Amino acid sequence: MSMLTPPGMGGKYRVTGAAYPRMSRPRRRRKIVFAVFGSVLALALLGYGALQLIDVFQGDGGKRNQAAAGKDCPTAPASVKPAKAVTHAAPNADPEAEVEPNAGPAASASPAGLPQPGQITVNVYNATPRAGLAKAVGDELRARGFHVDKVGNAPADFDKKVTGPGILLGSPKTDKAAYSVLGTQLDGVTLQTDTREGGDIDLILGDTFKELKPKADADKALAVLANPLPAPAKKC
Repeated sequence: MSMLTPPGMGGKYRVTGAAYPRMSRPRRRRKIVFAVFGSVLALALLGYGALQLIDVFQGDGGKRNQAAAGKDCPTAPASVKPAKAVTHAAPNADPEAEVEPNAGPAASASPAGLPQPGQITVNVYNATPRAGLAKAVGDELRARGFHVDKVGNAPADFDKKVTGPGILLGSPKTDKAAYSVLGTQLDGVTLQTDTREGGDIDLILGDTFKELKPKADADKALAVLANPLPAPAKKC
């Protein structure tokens, strides 16, 4: 027995001069360490994957929604000028005068300070072959409160030459609101100006004119003109 062998130990535990027993850690503890480390790593990977899925399904969509919400709705042009109507020029008409279709109650007129029908002087002229048309329309406008002055056949430059419902002819200085108020009484007329100085307006009845609007409809159109509805909210 070697001097290195502890007392009472022999056999395989006998220590010789060239070998000694090796003491190793139990393998069970090593397995537990590896298992804990693997569990922590798996949980970390699962958490990272969950964050990536949340970013895909919510993060990008939220950014797109925010970007879409930040964009302004497309705006319409400030004003769109209607196409010019082709009509026959009046005697002494200004060649540079603008001729535009009447938009009826939606024509450009300030709601505040609209002239009353009695403040508008109307001359009614018949450019059609229908006898008595100017008088009938003049009487009806007078009954609706307009100041009707002259009634008769249209001048030669317009007689049998107005293909639409009619023309409103006046001075360039005439308040556009007066055209709008008179325009509530019939649809489809065009506006035209000449060189007159007064504020009267000629209503020249054309081939396709049938009758004035029913008074109830004309009154509604005049009410809308005086109190326009607010513009609807824009939707993107």
